[in-house]
Amino acid sequence: MSIFTSSKERIVTGLVLVAAVLFIGLIDNFFLMWLFLGLIYILAFLEAQKLFGIKNDTLVFFAGGVWLLAAFYPYGDDLFVLAGVAYGAAVAYNREITWKNFLPFIYPTAGMLFIFTMYQEYGVMSLLWLLVVVALTDVGAYAVGKSIGKTPFSETSPNKTMEGVAGGISIATLGGMFVGLGVVDLGVALVISFMVAASSIFGDLFESSLKRSADVKDSGNLLPGHGGVLDRIDGYLFGAIVMLVLLRGLV
Repeated sequence: MSIFTSSKERIVTGLVLVAAVLFIGLIDNFFLMWLFLGLIYILAFLEAQKLFGIKNDTLVFFAGGVWLLAAFYPYGDDLFVLAGVAYGAAVAYNREITWKNFLPFIYPTAGMLFIFTMYQEYGVMSLLWLLVVVALTDVGAYAVGKSIGKTPFSETSPNKTMEGVAGGISIATLGGMFVGLGVVDLGVALVISFMVAASSIFGDLFESSLKRSADVKDSGNLLPGHGGVLDRIDGYLFGAIVMLVLLRGLV
């Protein structure tokens, strides 16, 4: 009971988020999914700007333009590459423009575009698969790490242990494999679940490294008990890229 009381705010927020995601998924409407993921993207983009130490209020409008194009362009995951070419041309033309401002167009832009493209190509079931794998990795790593974890995993995230990471990946691989059967066959589901689980660990580490560099505890304070949007989707941003690439290569 004391555990629930101390984490009540986090649990309530988590339940609300899960309910919202399931509601959007059950409706399974293209425009609603685009709008929902777009809202997450813009909020994450603004948080990323702060973590990268970028003070440019106009960048978010370009981010909105990229997401608008994603609604019509069939290969949304390629848009951040095109954005890179366009920005490279701008840097070449105007030496006062710096590459630093392009960082939010890589992270979280790439991951969010891959998530949306995966929905377009493989349906809502693929997003459920991604959700289950990353969530089980996170929960499994926490549970195993708290119970038997002793060996530090990385200085970037001192609370992570080798035992916790191994436990989280194992649990997520097995659990994700069964969900993945709704999209691919058993062998492919096993391989992709494992790779996505492993990549989500490093997605979390990457965001932790950004927060350490920015000297902040959370990416934001929008979600009570959870921090910011990036704090919730960091594993998905890496996991979605790996999942879509492997789905295209192995299916």
